[in-house]
Amino acid sequence: MTIKQSFTADDIQVFLVSNLAKLLGVATDEIDVKEHLENYGLDSAQAMILVSNLEKLLGFQPSPLLLWHYPNIEALSQRLAEEVQEGSPVQDTKVTSSNANAAPSVLDLSAEAVLDPTIHPGAASNVLVGEPKNIFLTGGTGFLGAFIIRELLQETDADIYCLVRAANAEEGKSKLQKNLEQYAIWQEEFNSRIIAIVGDLSQPLLGIGSEQFQILAANIDTIYHSGALLNYVFPYSALKAANVLGTQEVLRLACQIKVKPVHYVSSVAVFESTAYAGKVVKEQDEFNHWEGIYLGYSQTKWVAEKLVKIARDRGVPVTIHRPPLISGDSKTGICNTHDFINLMTKGCLQMGSFPDVDYMLDMSPVDYVSKAIVYLSRQKESIGKAFNLQHPQPAALKMLVEWIRSFGYSVEMIPYEKWQSELINNVSSVDNPLYTLRPFLLERWSDEQLTIPDLYLQARRPHISCQDTLHALAGSSIVCPPIDSQLFMTYTAYLIQSGFLNIA
Repeated sequence: MTIKQSFTADDIQVFLVSNLAKLLGVATDEIDVKEHLENYGLDSAQAMILVSNLEKLLGFQPSPLLLWHYPNIEALSQRLAEEVQEGSPVQDTKVTSSNANAAPSVLDLSAEAVLDPTIHPGAASNVLVGEPKNIFLTGGTGFLGAFIIRELLQETDADIYCLVRAANAEEGKSKLQKNLEQYAIWQEEFNSRIIAIVGDLSQPLLGIGSEQFQILAANIDTIYHSGALLNYVFPYSALKAANVLGTQEVLRLACQIKVKPVHYVSSVAVFESTAYAGKVVKEQDEFNHWEGIYLGYSQTKWVAEKLVKIARDRGVPVTIHRPPLISGDSKTGICNTHDFINLMTKGCLQMGSFPDVDYMLDMSPVDYVSKAIVYLSRQKESIGKAFNLQHPQPAALKMLVEWIRSFGYSVEMIPYEKWQSELINNVSSVDNPLYTLRPFLLERWSDEQLTIPDLYLQARRPHISCQDTLHALAGSSIVCPPIDSQLFMTYTAYLIQSGFLNIA
């Protein structure tokens, strides 16, 4: 491609506004060019689509990290216009591993894990609540959050107060309802029990103001903190406000007026340090090693769980729930079609090949994860403990490929280097989801210059034990569905029925 010299900052700005509005499903007049891009909640796939569309417009591929270093559309447009005028080649435009990606490797996460000393239950009344009447939940507009709402509505009589970014409560309620409808779990009978609280995880006091914060603190009995900004491209600094400081504000809420239990949704990513490679890590093990955690999202989950544990040591009743990658509903197959697994699967099918790498599918179905979280959080003996919601019997990636072949698809597994070359040379259209994921898959991270697939090779991963979790669930009917042909059939049927996959 040749760089097109005629684009001005205004041209690029108009293009970005239009594309961002389309990605978010909103009108262009709802996009503020001075608003921090983080506040629009772009996930990794959306960020990649935006970057890929820019490449088609400008003739060179900007690094997705530019979406953070120039954090609003106005600043980003100006910077890209300068690149166009300078005729800069790709390598000059990209934020390279030597400057942007090297930062996370020297970031001292242990120094980040400092909880505000004023967050302490000491002065608050310790009210013991049996069945909660009012539950506060974050992340209700997400995939897992939607299913947690369903479980709470079914298993309790409580009203669910959901933190949501919106212009007003009516818009917030609409967002929550649409999200539940999207996953076919909306029930009109529960309408009155879902209350939208307009706010923002990334803001002090959750963006709801001091007076309402105190009112919530007085009325809420239990907190479920599932909200987080999930983006595998942005660095720690871009995600800290929502994922780390947001967790701190949730813990602050738990200590105001009366003490409230906090049920925190963490991630098995807290054990991503290379120090745990090949080792068995159990639920109650400490995770003091952070070296070798390169993804900004994983870094924020490490720090945020440390804050929760500090609060626990100060006397806040907490439970910690660590899911892995979350797959679709095991009964209906309904899933988030824009998650990494589904986009990779569809893209590899279109390529006709999967990388021959030693990966384990440790994904857990969303219905299992949500049921387990709600059940475990309601057991008195769970207080103070952590639970790994890892699939107890993960399957090799090769099993997925074999299943795909049995379904009539012609695919092969080829060496990763060859597959990467195919991705670079032959995937040239947004019709293939991998086109938008190329920066994510090809970017080099860390001093070792590893790609994302390199970071998740089985040899670099720990063995996540979930024995304590299975033991705690033994008295319930909650069992993690096996990763077998029946589960693959359920997922495949939904993906075909929804139009995401084409059987032709």
